[in-house]
Amino acid sequence: MSKSTSKYPSLSVEGGGTGIVSHAGTALLLRAGEKTGLLDELSRALSPWRKPLAIHDPGKIVFDLAVSVAIGGDCLADIAQLRGDRDVFGPVASDPTVSRLISSLAADAGPAVAAINTARAHSRANAWQAAGSGAPDAHCDEGGLVVVDLDASLLTAHSEKQSAAPTYKRGFGFHPLCAFVDHRPGGTGEPVRSCCAPATPEPTPPPTTSRSPNRS
Repeated sequence: MSKSTSKYPSLSVEGGGTGIVSHAGTALLLRAGEKTGLLDELSRALSPWRKPLAIHDPGKIVFDLAVSVAIGGDCLADIAQLRGDRDVFGPVASDPTVSRLISSLAADAGPAVAAINTARAHSRANAWQAAGSGAPDAHCDEGGLVVVDLDASLLTAHSEKQSAAPTYKRGFGFHPLCAFVDHRPGGTGEPVRSCCAPATPEPTPPPTTSRSPNRS
């Protein structure tokens, strides 16, 4: 039997009621990240920001942060949810290590964001290819273009945050712009991109639909 190269421990389902772990459902996210190549792509893309003697891979740290958001986290420290379940998530970077990585990426934000977006684009391409006839681009219109729906929303901030501002609905927070694809009957409405823009005192125009062949 070949040795597993997964960055996460393997889990099995048993009916005996022993060896129970929390957050076992996140195994779906972890395996999806591996099967689509997202973990490997992030590791490769973020390798320039890895210190020579670093123990934790920057790609896994970023992926772990994304998983922590998926299970309810809203700040870097919430990666502690993963750290407490080593049987599911394996070794998880400490708060100082996470903070140093994010500071390093923020100091080189342009290339870092581009690297992460490239990793995401490659992973999405792999996922769509694996989905076959179920992929969003399998039902695109003539010309091979994928319809991208753009819409804005309001995100409330309950305290002072960077770029938060009063909104036109007399609230306070952000005004993210989101992009979705695959709105055909039975489609997934897959979110492909979001941009957390500052709030504005005026309402935005109605949602628009544009076309783009770019999968990033």
